[in-house]
Amino acid sequence: MAGATRSIRTLTPVEVDTAVDWAAREGWNPGLADAAAFLAQDTHAFRGLFLDGALAAVISATRYEGGFAFVGFYICRPDLRGEGHGLALWQDTFRRLDGPVGLDAVVEQQGTYARDGFKRAYANFRFGGMAPEAAPDPRVVDITPAHRDAVTALDRACFGFPRPNFLKAWLAPPQGRACVFVADGAVKGYGVLRRCRAGWKIGPLFADDAAVAGALFSTLARTAAGDQVFLDIPDPNPAARALAEGAGLTPVFETSRMYRGSGPDLPLDRIFGITTFELG
Repeated sequence: MAGATRSIRTLTPVEVDTAVDWAAREGWNPGLADAAAFLAQDTHAFRGLFLDGALAAVISATRYEGGFAFVGFYICRPDLRGEGHGLALWQDTFRRLDGPVGLDAVVEQQGTYARDGFKRAYANFRFGGMAPEAAPDPRVVDITPAHRDAVTALDRACFGFPRPNFLKAWLAPPQGRACVFVADGAVKGYGVLRRCRAGWKIGPLFADDAAVAGALFSTLARTAAGDQVFLDIPDPNPAARALAEGAGLTPVFETSRMYRGSGPDLPLDRIFGITTFELG
């Protein structure tokens, strides 16, 4: 579109829905209510480049306390690729970020991000398949206000930064379930199941050990019985892979966690399911 006027700005909620639709078209299978939870964390996270007022490229850069940001939804409209619009949006967005940045890179883009200063930390794998039938575990219960402080503390330990506004929305999925594993009066893990464009995703799945993670996974998967379920695991946690494979799931997608600057020191042995590839 030679001669078109470029402009870059924060997306409106309706335009964020368009960005999520683009992500679905790319095969990333976002959750049906993801946008509201992402915006609860950072109302200015989603930005777009427009050509004569028409959306041409999108990106999200969600910020957290301490200056950390996580990038996702980096998409250029297919008919406009190769014209530099995505790069222009990327460069403008990064001029506004002054701390460490993380992202989950698809395989074909890892070299591009590496040239921009990102370093690979580890691989992630999305496992998917039909949700297994399993007996309920009485120690796994729905999250109530009495559990919130413990869940918030566990989430901060496993994510690396506080995100209370995001959690308020994420722990109440319009279609899905949020559960905790409680033993001796203490929360040992939590997980969230949410409806996606295709099937369901479990994420996060944070737990003190594999037994706790397995109980949470089985209970959450019962809600998705008869449909597909997906779990995104960090490859350095072999117990997470064993859980997914034991449930009959197989790898369907791969990314690499990459950081520019110092990323958080995460307890990967407690991360059995990543929250989302868009927010980390």
